[in-house]
Amino acid sequence: MRCIPDKPEFSEGQVAEKAVWTALKKSLPDDCVVAHSVHIRDGRNEYEIDLLVLWPNVGMAAIEVKGGQISIVDSQWYQSDRSQKRKIQSPVAQSQSSFHALKNWLEDQLGTRVSSRCVYMVSLPYTDVPRGWTMAGCPRSLILDQTDSKSPAELVRQAIENEGGGAAPLAPAFLERIVRKLGGNLDPAVVPATTFQEDEATQDYLTERQSVLLQATRSLPRIRFTGGAGSGKTWLAVEKARMLSKQGKRVGLFCYNKGLGQYLQDRVESWRRQARPVFTGEFHEYARGLGVPDGKGQDYFDIEMPRLLKELAADVDPKDRLDAVVVDEAQDFAPLWWEALLACTTDPSAAEVYAFMDDRQDVYQRWEGATADLTNGPMATLVPIHIDDNLRNTRKIAESFRPLAGEHFTPRGSTGLPVRFVGCPTEEALGVADDCVVTLIEEGWANNQIALLTTKDRHPIHLDYFEREATEEYWREFHAKEAEFYGHVLGFKGLERSVVVLCVNGFKDMGRAREQLYVGLSRARSLLVVVGDFGLLEEAGGRELKLALSRSQTWKPVLKEV
Repeated sequence: MRCIPDKPEFSEGQVAEKAVWTALKKSLPDDCVVAHSVHIRDGRNEYEIDLLVLWPNVGMAAIEVKGGQISIVDSQWYQSDRSQKRKIQSPVAQSQSSFHALKNWLEDQLGTRVSSRCVYMVSLPYTDVPRGWTMAGCPRSLILDQTDSKSPAELVRQAIENEGGGAAPLAPAFLERIVRKLGGNLDPAVVPATTFQEDEATQDYLTERQSVLLQATRSLPRIRFTGGAGSGKTWLAVEKARMLSKQGKRVGLFCYNKGLGQYLQDRVESWRRQARPVFTGEFHEYARGLGVPDGKGQDYFDIEMPRLLKELAADVDPKDRLDAVVVDEAQDFAPLWWEALLACTTDPSAAEVYAFMDDRQDVYQRWEGATADLTNGPMATLVPIHIDDNLRNTRKIAESFRPLAGEHFTPRGSTGLPVRFVGCPTEEALGVADDCVVTLIEEGWANNQIALLTTKDRHPIHLDYFEREATEEYWREFHAKEAEFYGHVLGFKGLERSVVVLCVNGFKDMGRAREQLYVGLSRARSLLVVVGDFGLLEEAGGRELKLALSRSQTWKPVLKEV
């Protein structure tokens, strides 16, 4: 599908428009055209159409997009965020005026009357509008609400055909004449984030903006990107692998964690084959794929497997060797894995190496810090690039784990919802956390937005998968996002959900507790609920963590009576 401009530059305040543009791009037929931010002058008046759909053999639709929570009282429209509610002009009237101005301009430019079917519409991607709602001059069919905006193509077609003016479908030849006349100026209008969906759209925008780091460092062949939780390291690792693959290089995209490995595989699955890494996933699976036999025990995986892989690498066909190695959550890699991977490259001394890491998330602590030894360890030769901004979490969530994140940690997200704290004895934490999940769903959160993470014993649902050795099924269901997820902080590194219930049900090793809390507290994008004993949290995370959590909202899950 064509877009005007080809790659619209949505500002930080245009996350609502980007969300609707993305949904249109996914759902409209390939022969459609979508223009963003079309500016028109009609006499001395200036207008802007947020999104213009040109659908050959159907018609045209001008769509005004309004983010935030929209309400109407006695015909007065309001737009609200968490701090204020203000009057706005009717978006229906805006859409109508802008579209009439476009028709006048086109008729002047093309020298002919526009007789094609056309309609003006309004998209409210973060507001629910009841099906039976209507008001004078605006039937419900002209409104795309939160649900409609996720897959709007058919509703746009129906609006054009049933509500639009004009007598004929939009002829493809006439569409091309319009396309040649359209300009694509951008206007970064400020639309404050007001709901968690909009907060997360802003987070995605900020993360994608991190690509400037990859452009700025493209001439450096060996880099260690070091950043805190939520700084966009995984996104950068995937994007770096994509850029290198598009250059025709044989790239390996690696990690240690199985859940993260499947996430990376899902990310690259939709890419064109020639743009994909030649391998994506866990180091162990790469070794097995090259013929290293399977084994058991941590010593086998940390020492014997990389030794065997290094020996086998000597006989790997040159055309099957890697040109570049990209590693996400690199602090989890055993020292010998690096040597084995480099042995599988075309030139171990010159192959490109990009490690994305956070040494404060060294929750496994298996090698006494050897993998993070930046003076003598395997990453000592990599150029350090520091990523200080936290982008994934709201500020409220980021402030809760700031004491664990280091002095250069800088939250950049929107304010967000207060962190909730549910105090209870450690032995009761698991049952209370279950009640939290039920209460959150009753509040209106979707079950597939929620993850319950434990710090010691597994949740019974998680334990069932473990005992059945159904690891593949377990992670596949997580990535399918069809239900709430039950996991452990050790397996959730590099992953996230909108809502996380962190169940602090003890620690097997208090020496690792601080890092586990850092991981667990930083997995939520929009709402964090901490369940446990305040005394244990202080013992594990220190007085500063206790002070940070003391600012959270005291909460108690209340189940509805059946």
